[in-house]
Amino acid sequence: MPSVEQTQPLISHLLELRNRLLRALLAVLVVFLGLIYFSGDIYEFVSKPLVDKLPEGATMIATDVASPFFTPLKLTLIASVFIAVPLILYQVWAFVAPGLYKHERRLIMPLMFSSSLLFYAGVSFAYFVVFPLVFGFFTAISLGGVEFATDISSYLDFVLALFMAFGIAFEIPVAIILLCWTGATSPDELRAKRPYIIVIAFVVGMLLTPPDIISQTLLAIPMCLLFEVGLFFARFYVRKDDDEEEQVEE
Repeated sequence: MPSVEQTQPLISHLLELRNRLLRALLAVLVVFLGLIYFSGDIYEFVSKPLVDKLPEGATMIATDVASPFFTPLKLTLIASVFIAVPLILYQVWAFVAPGLYKHERRLIMPLMFSSSLLFYAGVSFAYFVVFPLVFGFFTAISLGGVEFATDISSYLDFVLALFMAFGIAFEIPVAIILLCWTGATSPDELRAKRPYIIVIAFVVGMLLTPPDIISQTLLAIPMCLLFEVGLFFARFYVRKDDDEEEQVEE
């Protein structure tokens, strides 16, 4: 009967995973239902950085018949996922926590909290700092005789790409701490590779942002600063050897 005994824990883990996923989806659904009435207002809020920079008399347009209906709903659904990120991360934490040591649990929970905070900080930085500069640049260089009119669906895809780029880029401190904590690298090794990482930051900024030097630089510079923040805190999370971990656990 060993196979039966081995199958039962696997089934219980799968059931636990299913329950955690359902709770995460339920959290997103509840937030979405609470925001759906305000979907138009949410889109107006997100489109405000561009609308404020449009030439006089210019407006946003809808090239698809269903765009005025589905585009705000799409944005509301994605906003619901963004808002529910702490609840989703909590479900992940609750699923993996039983298999962690006590000192590991003390580390993972603050990292999940800080990763949510950094993601929101990246999205806010994109909205309040990057968007006004980028859209001011784009509207200023429009060709003569060409009317500036942006499709609402294309605009949403554009800003969501920037939101994700900046949200993920702001997770650099968490990534560095995890790399040092798992022993994949050390703060000294990363400090020695600082010149290469700066170059990589500008390359990533070029790949993740639209083809303009402003947004590329505005993504690369925070990445370099966040790299230094990650190096500072990684000193306190350097991986210990097995004997030290056993002493900490005791």
